[in-house]
Amino acid sequence: MFSRGQLIFALLFFLLFLVGIIWAYRKDKGDNKTLFKGSYKVLLFVLFIFFALYGLVKLKHLVSP
Repeated sequence: MFSRGQLIFALLFFLLFLVGIIWAYRKDKGDNKTLFKGSYKVLLFVLFIFFALYGLVKLKHLVSP
């Protein structure tokens, strides 16, 4: 399994990484509204393409034996 030192390192790494992610998010929170305005349209387009391809594959399997 893992040694005690490895588990301590993993726990400390995870906690510091989490703190870093939270700090970076809070720092950039105000800029995100202006920099990523309209990004939901890209997400909707990507989801539409994904479901369209999924539907085509399912349709192809229904049509061909």
